[in-house]
Amino acid sequence: MHSTTHRALYRYHQTRRLFDPASVAIVGASPNPASFGARTLSNLHAYTGRIHLVNGKYAEIGARRCVARLADIGETPDCVFVAVPRDAVRAVVEECVRLDIGGVVIFASGFGESENPEHQQLQRELVAMTAGTGTRLLGPNCLGTMNAVSGMLATFSTIPQRMRIEGSRSVGLISQSGALGVGLSQAVERGVSFSHVLTLGNACDVDVADQIAFLADDSHCDVIACVFEGTTHPGRLIEAGELARRNGKAVVVFKLASGASGAEAALSHTGALAGSAAGYEALFDRAGFIAVDEFEALLETACFFAKAPRATADGVAVLTPSGGAGIMAADQAEIHGVPLPQPGPGLKAVLESHIPEFGAARNPCDVTAQILNNPLSFPACAEAFLTEPGFSAIVTPYNLAMESSAQRTIELGQLARRYGKIACSFVLTGWLEGPGTQQMELSPDLALFRSTARCFRTLAAWTKWSRGLERIEAKATPALGEAERSAVRRVLDATGPGETLSEGSSKRVLEACGVPMVTNRLVATVDEAVDAAATLGFPVALKVDTPDLPHKTDAGVLRLGLKDAAAVRDAYGAIMANALKATTAERLNGVLVQPMIAPGVEIMVGARVDPLFGPMVVVGMGGVMVELLKDTVVSLAPVGREAARDMLRRLRGHALLQGFRGSAPVDIDALADVVSRISLLIHEERECIAEIDVNPVICSASRVVAVDALVVRQTGDRP
Repeated sequence: MHSTTHRALYRYHQTRRLFDPASVAIVGASPNPASFGARTLSNLHAYTGRIHLVNGKYAEIGARRCVARLADIGETPDCVFVAVPRDAVRAVVEECVRLDIGGVVIFASGFGESENPEHQQLQRELVAMTAGTGTRLLGPNCLGTMNAVSGMLATFSTIPQRMRIEGSRSVGLISQSGALGVGLSQAVERGVSFSHVLTLGNACDVDVADQIAFLADDSHCDVIACVFEGTTHPGRLIEAGELARRNGKAVVVFKLASGASGAEAALSHTGALAGSAAGYEALFDRAGFIAVDEFEALLETACFFAKAPRATADGVAVLTPSGGAGIMAADQAEIHGVPLPQPGPGLKAVLESHIPEFGAARNPCDVTAQILNNPLSFPACAEAFLTEPGFSAIVTPYNLAMESSAQRTIELGQLARRYGKIACSFVLTGWLEGPGTQQMELSPDLALFRSTARCFRTLAAWTKWSRGLERIEAKATPALGEAERSAVRRVLDATGPGETLSEGSSKRVLEACGVPMVTNRLVATVDEAVDAAATLGFPVALKVDTPDLPHKTDAGVLRLGLKDAAAVRDAYGAIMANALKATTAERLNGVLVQPMIAPGVEIMVGARVDPLFGPMVVVGMGGVMVELLKDTVVSLAPVGREAARDMLRRLRGHALLQGFRGSAPVDIDALADVVSRISLLIHEERECIAEIDVNPVICSASRVVAVDALVVRQTGDRP
């Protein structure tokens, strides 16, 4: 994923003419109410700009003038909506380019998404036609683009008559699936406000990165939500994410087709674990996006981020009139890692003064149903929590759909806003859209969730995102030293393209870039093996060193825990015999003798160059557990030591690294350095190295050392 291969993000003035035009034209306008042109015109009923109709068959349509060509309009419209059949599209685009029209939206289907090579070629020709010009293409196969601020709801689909609610914080929605985007826009009926709904179609020119960049700069959009299918330019998506973060604007993404299929066959564990789903997860993380794993969570999460200020602390307070609801909240907070700090003496005293003795003056705080008799107790306890600096949010359930309950919850939001914080409510009633829910949704100070789990998952993402905003300043990209690069290349230059390096050569590459490797000796005879074992110290391991047998256990060319010279002699003969069954003597470098390493936590660190995402690094619980547990974290390479430490913290097995049942904590800094250095190696030698697999790295408090390694060359020569 090299930046030189990606188009720069389009400048704002180009996408402005497409998404916020002062004038538009509909080519293919028609009096037939069922036609795409007529349906689009009908949806523009509230548009504040100028509308022009183009169709040579008519002098006027309704009360509007209609011209034969775009050139006959008398002005150059900013954006043109092309509502003509596929075979007529090319001529329209040619005229748009000649007239320097800013945006062209193509409704017609049957282009790049078709299996017909001629139709695919037509799409490529449209792109070539606009390349280097001021004309941008949206689509083909596009449902349209909707700007709710100007009333430009330019689509042929059936849509809500309004999408933006004045005074509300607004979502800018992007959907690579037009139908899903238009369907989501109906959330306006329950109180969700949209600034824009932008669809993409085939994204032959303008893509999701351009749309994110546009919304990141638009003052009417408070948060960006995206139904995402994929991208061919990951680097541009990272650039768009950086722009959104600089503007303090969250990007919430739901990824379609998030299954593990799509990972290429690979020789190492890394290839199996760092597939397309993991790659997109790493891409979203690097771009600073908030990824949700449920379609139903997209708008709820986006609405929260539209309303919430930046988190100043990780702590969350839960205030509830129901003990059961408090237990549910505590369970989900624990699952999602949301801290519920317990009140100190001062706060506890305030809570106890307002809560009956059968309540709970703790967090979650159960004020009990006595709030019906003492309605002031709820806001008093809420204010006591909100004055504490350790809390950034307060959460309460909405367990009974009543106007009075809704009003109490809305007032909680207003109180939270007064202290620069956010209030959330999770709906427990079976009447999800019952009385009060729309008013709560409309409240600018309250985030409403129809799932307890989604509420706390979002709060966890919020604190992480807020911390990320503090680190958006550019940092120097980590790099290997010149001496390390030279040493690495000397080893690599001794091998050929596409070759799997032997373990000995792989270890020399890793050692050259600063990864601590177990000491080993390469021997050519059984007597040399016995001498090496005696020098290194028993017990030892023996491994046949050949590029032809990367998986030594399966091939029977590995023996572990050899305690004396006799065991070494027996093992040497056995593994050499097995090796010669699978390859020839000319392909054998000899036998590696290495000391057995004291037990510790086993970690796998790998890297690969993905054809889409570029260099990636993966870390997981290692040894034989790597494919069984699949406890791994993937990141785009390179990563610095702090980012590597964050990867380790995200492992489910992270507790093992911190010390478990009396064991000392692992040297996390040394392990993070190993992860960082392997990521630097794959990043800097991406034209030469295809994959790296270091498994296991044995970790303890006093030592972090790699005992096995595999490096695979790229198939082509390094430029």
